[in-house]
Amino acid sequence: MNDLRPTSRSDTAPGPRADPDAAGIATTEPATRRTSSNAPVIGFLGWLRFLWTQLITMRTALALLFLLALAAVPGSLVPQQNISPVRVKTFLQQHKTLGPIYDKAGLFNVYTSPWFSAIYILLFISLIGCIIPRLRVYLRAVRAQPPRTPRYLHRLPAYESVDLPDVEPDQIASENEAIIAQLRDNLRRRRYRVAQHPDGSLAAERGYLREAGNLVFHISLVFLLVGVAVVWLNNFRGDRALVVGGESFTNDLVQYDDFKAGPLFRQSSLTPFSIKVDSFDVKFETGDVQRGAAREFKAVVTVTDRPGDKPRRETLQVNHPLNLAGGEKVHLIAWGYAPIVTVKDGDGNVAYSGPVIFLPQDGNFTSAGAISAPDARPHKLGFEGFFLPSAYVDSSGPRSVFPDALNPQLFLNAWSGKPTAETGQPQSVYSLDTRGMTQIMNPKDPKQPLRFILRPGYIQKLPNGQGSIQLDGVQRWIKIQVGDSPGAPITIAAIATAILGLSFSLFIRPRRIWARIRRVDDHNLLEIAGLDRADARTGLTEDVEALANSLDLQTSSRNQTPPGHGSEPAEPDPTTDNQSPKETT
Repeated sequence: MNDLRPTSRSDTAPGPRADPDAAGIATTEPATRRTSSNAPVIGFLGWLRFLWTQLITMRTALALLFLLALAAVPGSLVPQQNISPVRVKTFLQQHKTLGPIYDKAGLFNVYTSPWFSAIYILLFISLIGCIIPRLRVYLRAVRAQPPRTPRYLHRLPAYESVDLPDVEPDQIASENEAIIAQLRDNLRRRRYRVAQHPDGSLAAERGYLREAGNLVFHISLVFLLVGVAVVWLNNFRGDRALVVGGESFTNDLVQYDDFKAGPLFRQSSLTPFSIKVDSFDVKFETGDVQRGAAREFKAVVTVTDRPGDKPRRETLQVNHPLNLAGGEKVHLIAWGYAPIVTVKDGDGNVAYSGPVIFLPQDGNFTSAGAISAPDARPHKLGFEGFFLPSAYVDSSGPRSVFPDALNPQLFLNAWSGKPTAETGQPQSVYSLDTRGMTQIMNPKDPKQPLRFILRPGYIQKLPNGQGSIQLDGVQRWIKIQVGDSPGAPITIAAIATAILGLSFSLFIRPRRIWARIRRVDDHNLLEIAGLDRADARTGLTEDVEALANSLDLQTSSRNQTPPGHGSEPAEPDPTTDNQSPKETT
């Protein structure tokens, strides 16, 4: 009797094998495993390749962009050393514990700190790594032909079918070619790129500039980072207060009151121009509504672009900077009053004579300042106080009630001390250094300091023959800001290009259209179908209908099959598959 049980292929199938020497006792051999000793070693280059692939992903670029925005927040909340060193010093004095921590973490110099620079550079590299592969893919897509015509067009989102009129059998081919030619011409007029396949069907595609806009946007971000880096490395900003009708300003470092520059700035790059303020006109509102509001600030200046050039007169206004030949821009950023005083010492000699800049403290230009006469003898003299352009004194004290110089008065107190040797250490011209000086007291009340008021033409003599001070008049001063940002054109162009690329990416509709004529039930049927390659788009159905209506047919009837309905099996996605379909029997 034959054994009908199936035989096993023990020579090929995995599993336990019987040991012939074990007297029928089966033993199990473990299957071949890859032990840890046999695992492939990634190595140093493998780790670098892995880190690079992670860095150039869009996810990493977005994370770095968010991290860069987050890292810039302390620059707005914490005072910065290059912008306001006085506030940084005050913060360190007021926060004995937190201040040193901020200093070590670089929070007082956020934009020049190593950690901010690291994020910036990584974002720059990540964007370049993202763009290069996408650029290669886009160039291949531009050169490629529109994809093949799907087998089942009625399953696409937009579909139209037209029953073609009956013609003689020998004319069917020519009529079909004429209809396809009409469709091809219509599609090309609609800016489609059209390809005709060997089976006679048409495939058309448009919207290639959408991905180009996306690439332009990302490339513009790279140039934007480059422009910002160039501006930060090479820019400079300097401020200088100039008295109207006073001395000229020459573009040199020693001439600036305040100066900030990037790490790559060199003094030799300064253009040796000069500016002198000839006049300054100010107008204020005198009516009841917005009384005292500024209506016009206009300075007339004489500019010499380079030594030896002919001077020229220019008008400088707020928000209307002066463009110089070397590329620098001069802005009008502030103004105020400069009382003109004459200080005589105890020997009757003029110790100081000229305008003194007082800094505005409120909207009515109540101004604070100091007058120093270190060369006075036998004692050096100093004065500090307020200048009021429209002075008014009541129970609340002296104050200015209008910004124009309608009733100018100077309220001062006086100091004196032994002359000291010049040390060369810079001192502020807006405050009085009273070290080694004693306040002059009122002779009528020795317990009270001497306080006095000066009007134009008034002279105040100091007690004990120490000297006198006189208010000769009042002049205005303006503060100009000179600056240059060599990378600003790159940044502006990158922003404009990024907006243009983003507009292309948002408003251009990538779309595909297919058309085919096939034989159905003894008549010819024209099928037109469309597909949008972007979500949330409208107008696809209307475009397909308009294309069907544009045909010049003698007699025809249109059929409209709802998209996504039919008895045929599903077709592979036509948006990505450019190969011939696999058929099954």
